[in-house]
Amino acid sequence: MSGPGSPVVISVVICVYTEDRWDDILAAVASVRAQSRPALETLLVVDHHPPLLDRLAGEYRHAADVRVLANAGPRGLSSGRNTGVAASHGDVIAFLDDDAVAERDWLRHLAEAYADPRVLAVGGRTVPVWASGRRPVWFPEEFDWVVGCTYRGLPPGRARVRNVLGGNASFRRTAFDAAGGFATGIGRDDGRRPLGGEETELCIRLSRARPDAVLLLDDRAVVHHRVPAPRERFAYFRTRAYAEGLSKALVARSVGAGKGLESERRYATRVLPAGIARGLRDAALARPGGAGRAGAIVAGVLTAAGGYVVGRVRAHRGGTTFAWGPIQAVGDD
Repeated sequence: MSGPGSPVVISVVICVYTEDRWDDILAAVASVRAQSRPALETLLVVDHHPPLLDRLAGEYRHAADVRVLANAGPRGLSSGRNTGVAASHGDVIAFLDDDAVAERDWLRHLAEAYADPRVLAVGGRTVPVWASGRRPVWFPEEFDWVVGCTYRGLPPGRARVRNVLGGNASFRRTAFDAAGGFATGIGRDDGRRPLGGEETELCIRLSRARPDAVLLLDDRAVVHHRVPAPRERFAYFRTRAYAEGLSKALVARSVGAGKGLESERRYATRVLPAGIARGLRDAALARPGGAGRAGAIVAGVLTAAGGYVVGRVRAHRGGTTFAWGPIQAVGDD
């Protein structure tokens, strides 16, 4: 690790879980190894999939800068990330999705923000790469979070935010010392429903533990995230919106509805009405997809709201528990 005043040293964690993304995983690792500001190491954390663990270990057996290890906790993305943090050696730990490719200056832009010692987390911009070659005409940019990408409504440039987005994010190691790891009762696990929100919950917890902490979004730190064909369909859009409502209920239960829904209130009262208005205007001007985008925003809001209500009822019944705790060191597999 670097000393006070020295440039930060960055470890990159990529959590993987299926051989179906083999080519994507290799591309993600290659993009990290090609950075203009080199990473100290890339850690591939395999989520309870021994054949994939063995295959990746063989693929990178001669790579000094790539380590392959098994998720040391229960199945799920949060545990995988916690495993990566515990095994890493950098001052800063950056996270990249296993189906994303980072632009060459991704780490350089993330690292620049850490010159300010108050900065404990920095996220970047995630651009969708549509399997069909172009955005579906009905798909509103305000809902790009459905496919794990940066959405319309986030501030441009480098700006302070409540939370970073998990597929293109970084945290100073001291952030985990202060707030603990990612909560294992929130986010994606071995279930079929595409939950999320674990990075939001962590960031809110971090800001409570360190009120002086600065969390930033820098849209120059760009990654390109592949969107497979099934996720371009309205059925997935609705499923993911409902799951987001469930996730927000879990986040609100963990950290309180005030902070847990602070950004969402602005999004729902300002960003989404403006999106509906744009869609209706485009429809009036006979532009393709305008009515569909307006309708999708309305459907997305109602579906997410339904998920939130169901999630709150379940939480009230005490059906969900959370665990974060301090990051514990683990050995490599």
